Amino acid sequence: MKIKKILEAGVPEMSFEVFPPKTESAFESVQGAVREIAALRPSFMSVTYGAGGGTSQYTLDIAKDIKKAFGVPMLAHLTCVSSTKESVRARIEAMKDAGIENVMALRGDLTPEMEGADRSRWAYRYAVDLIRDLKESSADFCIGGACYPEVHPESANQKEDIKYLKEKVDAGVDFLTTQMFFDNNLLYSFLYKIREAGITVPVVAGIMPITRATQVARAIKLSGSFMPHRFVSLVDRFGSDPDAMKQAGIAYATDQIIDLYANGITNVHVYSMNQPDVAAKIQANVSAILGKA
Repeated sequence: MKIKKILEAGVPEMSFEVFPPKTESAFESVQGAVREIAALRPSFMSVTYGAGGGTSQYTLDIAKDIKKAFGVPMLAHLTCVSSTKESVRARIEAMKDAGIENVMALRGDLTPEMEGADRSRWAYRYAVDLIRDLKESSADFCIGGACYPEVHPESANQKEDIKYLKEKVDAGVDFLTTQMFFDNNLLYSFLYKIREAGITVPVVAGIMPITRATQVARAIKLSGSFMPHRFVSLVDRFGSDPDAMKQAGIAYATDQIIDLYANGITNVHVYSMNQPDVAAKIQANVSAILGKA
């Protein structure tokens, strides 16, 4: 099923993101965790993609396995940073042959080696270049794109960021998924601004449950996330106690999600970090809202 059809239903939904193993030896354990998450019957699941396509086959293997075993709609990530046109075309064909209907089109993170490289000769400098190729391919994909409620780290300001976001949508994006955020007011403000800019596609709210204190620094590095005082206090108080931090992190994420549903946001995507227990507890906390009680 195409994700845009799920999002058009207008009822509270929850989906989960998982990531593939980095090595073949880890495949079985990762597959087991992902299968536990799929057993929760989310509205859909997304599978991430390694920088430079390093885990591309594992991404497809996980997506095919979950779709076949559980019937859960799958969203496969595809990155294009420093890739050739030929390699991207091959990946697109592989996704098509695997029966993948939904693709998250991303530029991908720059590795340290890429930071100082001359990007002018790259076939793909931005995600919009990949989106155009996906639209021109023979595959009839539902295309997702990423957005940043707090401004993309490489954008000068939010106005510029929204301008580039509209370019992606105009190129063929069917829906957007936000980077993680920890203050819902930032999302509500962002949604108002993009609607004013003429961006009308569905937006899925991305929520990251912080269950370990060490995740905070990574969250800030990845998306420049603003940490509200009450969240900082939570980490300061419980960060040294793993069990307490996990419980508090799940509670904080649940509180965010309930507020989103209460304010008309129907689609929430949880960055599960391949933790079935965390995914299950969050879903259970809002089971009646989701009609899964």
